[in-house]
Amino acid sequence: MSAAPAAAPAEGEAPKKGNKKLIIIGAAVAVLLAGGGGAFFMMKKKADAEAAAAAAEGEDGEAEHAAPGKQAKKPEHGKDEHKGPPTFVPLDPFIVNLADKDGERFAQIGVSLQVDDPHMAEEMKGYMPAIRNSVLLILSHKTSVELLTIEGKQKLAEEIRRDAARAMGYEIEDPEDEEAAAKAEEDAPKKKKKKKKKVESYNPIVHVHYSNFIIQ
Repeated sequence: MSAAPAAAPAEGEAPKKGNKKLIIIGAAVAVLLAGGGGAFFMMKKKADAEAAAAAAEGEDGEAEHAAPGKQAKKPEHGKDEHKGPPTFVPLDPFIVNLADKDGERFAQIGVSLQVDDPHMAEEMKGYMPAIRNSVLLILSHKTSVELLTIEGKQKLAEEIRRDAARAMGYEIEDPEDEEAAAKAEEDAPKKKKKKKKKVESYNPIVHVHYSNFIIQ
């Protein structure tokens, strides 16, 4: 009696071991392909970003060479530099008889005071009568010979600068007094002499400028 033929696997029956291996290998290959594709995508994205950055830098460099003035930053000012235009306080012209003994001479002088603070210009308006009085007294003691020289004009400007500040209540020492005090300190005995730090008097008036200067 011959053997019966092998029965076909029923529907839903588990596949054989060989088929299982093939399925596992295929799944592993699919995972590797998916991972490789993701890595390739990330690498490509990074390369594109680097290329875009390099192109942008190249354009910026060309723009800087094309228009360097527009790209350059303004230099920062130092602390001692002026941050704004100076402030001037013009005085009404002075007409005064001079102290000449050989004849009548008079001077017509225009003066502007340069101050270190714009607020000081407003404050000086309240002291203007006293300031003008101080300047007139200085001029009335001058002779035409003194005022006709450059040195005489410079000396007059310094005197106006000191006395105008004094008229506002500031204590300003004369250069002669400062030199005398310094000489007395030098002549003092070495044992008793103490070195003092020189303290300069504060004067809000920085310069005195002439707008006109006529001697007749």
